[in-house]
Amino acid sequence: MPPNAVRHGPPEMIRERMPDNGFGRISADPAVREARTGVADPSSSAELHSALILSGDIGAGHKVVAATVADLLAPRGCRVHTLDSMALLGSAGASAGEAAFRRLLDIPGVYDAFHFSCLRPGTWPARFADRAARHYMVPRLAKVLEADRPDVVLAVFATGAAATAELARAGAAPPVVAFCTDVTPHRLWVHDGIGAYLVICKAAAEAVRRYQPRAHVVVVPRPVRRGFLTAPSQSVARRAFDVPAGEPCALLMSGGWGLGPISEAAAALADAGVHVLAVAGSNSALADRLRAVARSRPRIRPFGFTTEVPALMSAADLVITTSGVTCSEARAVGRPMLLLDVVPGHGRENLQQELELGGAAVASTDAASLTASALAVLERGTKIEAYDPTQAFTAGLDEVLASVRR
Repeated sequence: MPPNAVRHGPPEMIRERMPDNGFGRISADPAVREARTGVADPSSSAELHSALILSGDIGAGHKVVAATVADLLAPRGCRVHTLDSMALLGSAGASAGEAAFRRLLDIPGVYDAFHFSCLRPGTWPARFADRAARHYMVPRLAKVLEADRPDVVLAVFATGAAATAELARAGAAPPVVAFCTDVTPHRLWVHDGIGAYLVICKAAAEAVRRYQPRAHVVVVPRPVRRGFLTAPSQSVARRAFDVPAGEPCALLMSGGWGLGPISEAAAALADAGVHVLAVAGSNSALADRLRAVARSRPRIRPFGFTTEVPALMSAADLVITTSGVTCSEARAVGRPMLLLDVVPGHGRENLQQELELGGAAVASTDAASLTASALAVLERGTKIEAYDPTQAFTAGLDEVLASVRR
């Protein structure tokens, strides 16, 4: 390996049994067992005929995780139905929920306060919001479960997990698994009625056990879409996007909503001699700004929403992004990251985890500071060994499916 390379392997899997929760007898032994992931035992998922995945249409992260898990289950003969939890609020409720979340993100200090003072400990404002959401969601979800009759529900969105857990406590839902891809699952992720939890690190496992000490928790890596595991070589990708060989290139993106000073950063990086593949996601206003700055800067190649991110990532020497699913995708391709601290609350926690994993640096968000940090990372020549998390994730998924369906 090169001297600046960072090796990434599967995280240790943490398993702790919980008492009988109505879905079958599970050992009450509270001992924690750790082992390296190996070849998954397919017996549980081989018998899984149908699954309901509850996602959440706020940003792109939840949808990406839901789609990735669905793609892993489908080849096993499992019929998968993915449902947007926000849709269960009704059109008015979903619009209001997204608007409130966006408004909170626009005022980072307020969202930080809400996350750390309300969501994490589960104080009354968070409980009030949770009860209000479940009031609308539970009756609608009950109808879906009655019509679909899935063998298991996998919730990758906290509100979906809460609604399904309420039905499970009443005996009106199949076994429930919650999969939280944040470093610190907050209080609204954890409920009686959830049979098992998938989380991405030991800190997340302990966060779950803060609220449910005997929870069955398994640590897995975030799964990534197949396109990132089969991305083209850098030379092939660079030819596709007209990026000259041997010249510095960065992929600049900030989630589905395009948060932060992306257009300003793209201009500053291009002026410093870096080729910039700039992705706006679903942010049409940002896409317009990127096209505007690209007119006078040939090193900028602007994109709106695109499915070509695996190839764009492969073409780049550095991925500049926010913490979250994109980081796991960058690790799968084998690209170092420069992280933007623009997502408050859970985003700050996730950023710290990426720094701990290695192969990532953090930058201030003004264009000059960001450019200085990017140039420094490019000069250091940090390399990441590409890592495929599929086997480790599948092993953990099979374990929790087996445990909740006994």
